[in-house]
Amino acid sequence: MQLFEQANTLYNDAKYEEAISKYQQILDTDMHSAELYFNLANAHYKLNHIAPSIFYYEKALQLAPNDAEINQNIAFAKNMTLDAIDVVPEVGVSKVINQVSNAVSFDAWAILAICFVFLAVFSFINYYLAKGTKTKRFSFTVGFIGLFLMLGSVVSAFNKYDLDKNNNPAIVFAQESQIKSEPNLRSTEAFVLHEGTKVQVLDTVENWKKIKLTDGKTGWIPATDIKLLKKF
Repeated sequence: MQLFEQANTLYNDAKYEEAISKYQQILDTDMHSAELYFNLANAHYKLNHIAPSIFYYEKALQLAPNDAEINQNIAFAKNMTLDAIDVVPEVGVSKVINQVSNAVSFDAWAILAICFVFLAVFSFINYYLAKGTKTKRFSFTVGFIGLFLMLGSVVSAFNKYDLDKNNNPAIVFAQESQIKSEPNLRSTEAFVLHEGTKVQVLDTVENWKKIKLTDGKTGWIPATDIKLLKKF
């Protein structure tokens, strides 16, 4: 694409503001790619734009989550943020279930469930039609394994759906934002966040967003102070 090549040339010439303008023109045409977001993030990073650089690195990761270069650069960008927030680790059975559920997409789990259903059905049909004892025993065992894996796939699919539905990340764009205990300016201040911090949006009340941090803290932030990552 000619516009993308022009933007890259401007970036290589250290004309970062102009490059950002070109990259943004491409986004305005509803074209999205990991490379586009990555280059846009790099241009913002060169200008020390903390929130935009992290925001567009995160967008790039949504499209290419295993890209080593993107993960490396976002780590550098996050070093510029002021907020040091601990991460409360998952423990126990829920951690294992969530890790398994996140291994593949919801659609993939649904396809696997259908495949295991067919495996179970064919195995039980073979069980009833088979003559030999060994064949019957083998078919019966495979049939129950298929049923077990089908149930596991269904559970994982629904859990994956819930995880994706409840995953609503955003980046703080305000240089400093006072997080309130309730969705109004009269309520007490719960804590303060600075630009570039990643939060989870839990709820919306008028012009306020209820957010949650990785350390478990919750509060209300003006909707204009954050930018949602899921919107393309």
